[in-house]
Amino acid sequence: MDKLLEVLSTVDSFVWGPFFLIPLLLGTGLWLTIRLAGLQFRKLGPAMHLALLKRDEAAGESAAGKQPLDDTIEGDISHYQALTTALAATVGVGNIAGVATAIHIGGPGAVFWMWITGLLGMASKYSEAFMAVRFRTKDAKGEMSGGPQYYLEKVTNVKWLGRTLAVAFAVFAIIASLGTGNLTQANSVATQLQASFGINPWMTGLFMAALTGIVLLGGVKSIGRVTSAFVPIMIILYVGAALIVLGLHLAEIPDALALIFHDAFTGTAATGGFVGSTFMIVVQYGVARGIFSNESGMGTSAIAAAAARTREPVRQGLVSMTQTFIDTIIVVSMTALVIVVTGAWKATDADGNPLDGSPLTAEAFNLGFPGGQGHFVVAISLVFFAFSTVLGWAYYGERCVERLFGLNAVTVYRVLFAIVIFVGCITELKVAWTLADITNGLMALPNLIGLILASGLIAHETRAYLKRDPKLRESR
Repeated sequence: MDKLLEVLSTVDSFVWGPFFLIPLLLGTGLWLTIRLAGLQFRKLGPAMHLALLKRDEAAGESAAGKQPLDDTIEGDISHYQALTTALAATVGVGNIAGVATAIHIGGPGAVFWMWITGLLGMASKYSEAFMAVRFRTKDAKGEMSGGPQYYLEKVTNVKWLGRTLAVAFAVFAIIASLGTGNLTQANSVATQLQASFGINPWMTGLFMAALTGIVLLGGVKSIGRVTSAFVPIMIILYVGAALIVLGLHLAEIPDALALIFHDAFTGTAATGGFVGSTFMIVVQYGVARGIFSNESGMGTSAIAAAAARTREPVRQGLVSMTQTFIDTIIVVSMTALVIVVTGAWKATDADGNPLDGSPLTAEAFNLGFPGGQGHFVVAISLVFFAFSTVLGWAYYGERCVERLFGLNAVTVYRVLFAIVIFVGCITELKVAWTLADITNGLMALPNLIGLILASGLIAHETRAYLKRDPKLRESR
């Protein structure tokens, strides 16, 4: 097992290293930003309005959706529910433990590169959602299906290439849904509940598997209802707790920001429990953990976008790109600033070892929260974040299974998904974590190739729509 872990770690280091996926992800985001003329910056305001106030295109001008839905607009859930389903999958352990790991290894400067990844990633997220709605189709139950497993077949006239890209994405997405989206999340929940509240992992596994199964039985509409109610509260409570800490450390915020921007280009010298980092390490871990957090370029959230009630791919693309803004620019920033302003990033445990992952975030909240009870905020948030991730990824996996094996195979997948939740809660599998990292990267590869090939179509149809929509029309 140790030998296998060593081999997988080597592969993982290459896939997420500075010479393979990281430049491809950043390069694709930059290329799409150029082709779309900085759409994510120019249209962020209207995009936030569509996502958070308009909420449902089929409900006319009713933000609350009180008018009868326009049944001529295809889709299964509102674009707000599509957004919260995607947020459920992305706002997870990475926002708590992943950010801490980036700072633990790369230093405060890694936060800057997480921000850059998020800002460029908004263009990738827009493009994925655009393509998902543009090329979606109906399945045997009459529900909308779309995502890279469908649109990658349309990005080239070379049929075998398009088919290969689509199948490769679906295969790796299914594996990732059982690893990144399930086993590792379940393990985090069980470990946290046992450490903080003494709950037996077997009980956690049984309850979590049963609850997930109940939600999945209702399909995407059930997932959409749960996430639309659950995710906003989850995010608001965590951000609110972080703002309390930051409010108590207002004087330290300017120095923290200066440290983040300075160390982004110089690396960080060893200090306290921090062992030091170079410029390349800062960039590598900032970008890698940023992508793990917001999933921009990986193609997964496009699967949720395809289910939205909308006539226009551009509108859903705008809604979907706000997901990356919320995840990275808001939630990730809260975790990062709390860790830096409290000085927890230099802290060590009782044995003198540097803190990493969720224990580092917990220590930061402990140092900054009144009464030193901040670790409970982290524990509860991590549990809810991880469970929401499981729900979102379950839907992604279902859609990819349906694409490859047909609708009947979805039931088998749901049973397997529930079993893996239980296994993840009661076992500690380091190999699974590393394998999950690798499959995440391999899943992104065909999608990034597809987005580059489709960039001309995306840019052309986006410009055409913005010219004819009176509320989004270009001012120039």
